[in-house]
Amino acid sequence: MTQIPSLYQLPAERFETPAILKKLTQASRNLAELKGVAASIPHQGILINTLGMQEAKDSSAIENIVTTHDELFQDALFPERVVNPAAKEVTRYRQALRVGFERVCHDELLTVNHIIEIQAELEQNNAGFRKLPGTELKNGAGETVYTPPQQPEQIVRLMRDLEKFINSDHQTYAVDPLIKMALIHHQFESIHPFYDGNGRTGRIINVLYLVKEGLLEIPVLYLSRYIVRTKTEYYRLLQAVRENNEWEAWVLYVLSAIEVTAADTIKTIQEIRVALMDVKHRIREQYKFYSQDLINNLFMHPYTKIEFIMHDLKVSRLTATKYLDALTSGGFLQKHKKGRNNYYINLALTGILTRDSLQENS
Repeated sequence: MTQIPSLYQLPAERFETPAILKKLTQASRNLAELKGVAASIPHQGILINTLGMQEAKDSSAIENIVTTHDELFQDALFPERVVNPAAKEVTRYRQALRVGFERVCHDELLTVNHIIEIQAELEQNNAGFRKLPGTELKNGAGETVYTPPQQPEQIVRLMRDLEKFINSDHQTYAVDPLIKMALIHHQFESIHPFYDGNGRTGRIINVLYLVKEGLLEIPVLYLSRYIVRTKTEYYRLLQAVRENNEWEAWVLYVLSAIEVTAADTIKTIQEIRVALMDVKHRIREQYKFYSQDLINNLFMHPYTKIEFIMHDLKVSRLTATKYLDALTSGGFLQKHKKGRNNYYINLALTGILTRDSLQENS
C-alpha cells in the first residue's frame, strides 16, 4: 500500500536554504507586482475571461488535450457546434476555474467539497473520489512509475488532512504561502484522488490557493504554460520527491515557475491595457455609439458576435449589426462567416493572446 505522509511531518525549517529564500524573494516580488498590475484593468472580468481561456488551453495541453485558439474562441461563440471535441474540454476547464473562484471568494476557504465540485465541472460527472483499485501512473514508455493510494478510505483520509493543511494558518505550519502551494500541489498529485482530471484540478487549486491567501485578487497566475515548456522536468521532480525525498528541488522549480509566469503575465496584462486604451480612445473619437460597455464587450470576447452586443449593450439586432460592421470598416474588427452567422475578431486582443503560440509554432 502506498504510504503518503502528512505534510505536517515535513520540518518547516527544511525550506530555509539560501537558494530557496533567494528564489522566494523574487517570486514574491513578481507576484505582488502582478496583483497591482491586474488591478489597473477597470473591468476585472476581462482578465478572468481572456487569461482564464489561455490557462485552460495550456493546462489541457499538458494532458494532451490540444486545441487551437481559433477553435477555442469559436466554441465560446457557438457552443452548440462541435468544432473540436478538445475545445469543449478546454471550455469546461475555464468554467471549472470560475466555479472554484466563486466558492473560494464566498467561503474564504478551499475545501474538499470545493475540489470535488471543480473536478465534477471538468469531467461532467459526479464520480467523486476513486472507489476502485487499479489506478497507476505510467511514463511515456508505458511503464508504471507510481501507484497512488488505492483504498477509498485512505484517499478520503489523505484529502481531509490536505484540506486542513490548505486552510491552516502560519502559526500551524510556518512556511511562506508560495512554498506551501508547492507542497500542496505535490501532495494532491500524489494522492491522485480522482479517476480523471487530477492534473487539471491540481493546477486550478494552485491559483485558487493564492486567491484564498490574498496574494491575488483574481485568478490570473497560471503556471500551465511554464509546465508545458518544462514538462519533462516537472514530472521528473514530482517523482524525485516520491523516490528520494527531494523536496527542495521541487520547491525551487515551483518558485521559478511563479517568478517567470508572474513576469510574463505582467507583460501580457500591460499589453492588453495599452491595446484597450488605444481602441477606447480611437472609437470614442470616431463613433457616436461609443460606450464603456462596448469596450468591455470587445475585450471580454476575443471573438464577439451580434448576440453578445445585443445582450451587453441592450440594443436591437439591427443596431448591434450596425455597430460591428462600422468597427469592421474602421479596422478594429475582422468579420468572418460561420454557416449563416457572422462573428467578429478583435484584432488587437487576439494578436496579444496568440503571440506566444505563433512563436512556438514558427
